[in-house]
Amino acid sequence: MRQPADWMTPMDDRILEVLQSAGIVLSPSIIAYNLGKSREAVSRRLAELSNAGLVRKLERGKYEITSRGSNYLSGDFKPRDKNGG
Repeated sequence: MRQPADWMTPMDDRILEVLQSAGIVLSPSIIAYNLGKSREAVSRRLAELSNAGLVRKLERGKYEITSRGSNYLSGDFKPRDKNGG
């Protein structure tokens, strides 16, 4: 069972799921289109997910899921809370 950190939102799981299921590098625009969300909202969440090591920014506008992100989706990893817990 997944254990999200206190800073995570439901959109974070959906972003990670899209990246994992695609198995390729995606842009915030493509992710947003597939989730029915704004590119700006997805970009903000990708920045947080990148800071936590769940996604990797390859270059401007290109992201992929990390092994840590995949482990989170499978319930094998719990990201740190903002307070360090």
